[in-house]
Amino acid sequence: MKAVIQRVTKANVSVDGEIISSIGNGLCVLIGIKKDDSMEDITYIVKKILNIKMFDGDNNKKWAANVMDKQYEILCISQFTLYHVLKGNRLDFHRAMPAQESQPFYNKFLAELGKNYKPELIKDGKFGAMMEVNIQNNGPVTLEIESPIKSNESNE
Repeated sequence: MKAVIQRVTKANVSVDGEIISSIGNGLCVLIGIKKDDSMEDITYIVKKILNIKMFDGDNNKKWAANVMDKQYEILCISQFTLYHVLKGNRLDFHRAMPAQESQPFYNKFLAELGKNYKPELIKDGKFGAMMEVNIQNNGPVTLEIESPIKSNESNE
């Protein structure tokens, strides 16, 4: 599982020209799910999203507070393209979990995030839809994290 985490002052998601989710200060998180991801991967990614110190803390101390310390919002967007492979200039997504499996898996991720934080502060896009994501990156600060690769996974 992979997450691209962006610190934002605001972000929103539109589908067919209509805003379906929006947040103020917080994190915009793009989530990639690969074929063999498990509940362990969800647990790892959720813990990192909630605990990474990406915000200023007391007395404007840099990199001292996490999203929970600040009581900020999180906007999550499922993005299978994070598990692409380039074959020449052609994109291949064979590493990504198929949609029929990844949608319930993504919903488990959202539920786990809500269980560990305030569900009312967690928003998401529309799974499988063509979305427009608008962000105002703060910093800019963007981090990429990935759950530990399992020893039986083949290198590509």
